[in-house]
Amino acid sequence: MKPWLKVTIWIIFSVGIITTLALTNSQQKSNTLKTPTIHIDVQGENQFLTKNELKSRLIRKGLITQNQKNDQLQLNKIERFINGMTEVLDCNAYTKIGGDWAINVKIRRPIARIFNSFGESFYLDELGHTISPSYLYTARVVVVTGDVVDKNNGLTVNKIINNKNLITKYSLDDIYRISKYVCNDPFFSLQIGQIHKEKNGDFVLIPRVGEQKIIFGSAVSNEEVNLKFRKLADFYKEGIPYEGWSTYDCFNLKYENQVVCSKKQQVSDQDKD
Repeated sequence: MKPWLKVTIWIIFSVGIITTLALTNSQQKSNTLKTPTIHIDVQGENQFLTKNELKSRLIRKGLITQNQKNDQLQLNKIERFINGMTEVLDCNAYTKIGGDWAINVKIRRPIARIFNSFGESFYLDELGHTISPSYLYTARVVVVTGDVVDKNNGLTVNKIINNKNLITKYSLDDIYRISKYVCNDPFFSLQIGQIHKEKNGDFVLIPRVGEQKIIFGSAVSNEEVNLKFRKLADFYKEGIPYEGWSTYDCFNLKYENQVVCSKKQQVSDQDKD
C-alpha cells in the first residue's frame, strides 16, 4: 500500500473517531440526568442524614430538578451546599462513565448535646464543631445543661481558644474537653449522663447510676480534665467498693490530689415521724 494512501486512511479513521466521540458526548449532555448514587458514611449509629432527606434538600434547593439534563448538573454547587450542612464533615460529588453520577457524604460524630440558657439545643462533635439537631435522629450522648450561653452560630472550639475575647465569654471549649473525655472513655461513657454548668462556673457531673453529684469545677486544659477523671476513676475503683454507692451524695474533684466526699445524712426514725 502506498504511503499516501495509508496516511489518508488514518486521517479518515481519526476524524471518524473524533466525530463519533463528539456526537456521543453531545448526546449524553442532552440526556435526562439520572438519579445519583448516594453513599452516606455514618460514624457509629449517628444517622443525622438519610439518602432520601439529602435528595429532598437538593430538590428544594433547585440543584436537582425534574427532566434535568446532564449538562445542567452543577457538581461544585452541590458540594458547597452539602458541605454547608452542619451535620456533614465532608462531601464529594462526581460523574461516572455513561452519564451516572454519585455523591459521597461523611457525617460528623457528636460527643455531646447542649441545651443552652436560651432554650436552644444543638450538638457538639468530636472536632469541636456544632451540629444542628435533626428530626430524623437523636444521638445518645452526654447531655449538657445549665448556665451555657454558647449558641449554634458557627463558632468552633478552635476559634474560641484562639481568641482572648471569646474564651472569656464562652464555655464551649470547656464543655468539649469534658465531653470528649467522657465519650472516649469506656467506663465514663456509660457512667456519666449529664454535665451541668453552675452559675459560679463550676461544672457538675451527674452519673447515670446512683444519686450522687460530682463537682468537677473548671476544665481549662486537657491536663486538668485528665487528672480529675483519673482521680475519680481511682476513687470508683478503690473507695466505692468498701463504702458502697449509697454512702455518699457528693464527690468534689476541685482539690488537688484528692477526692473530697460528703456522706448522706442518716434520717432517724424520729425525724421520719
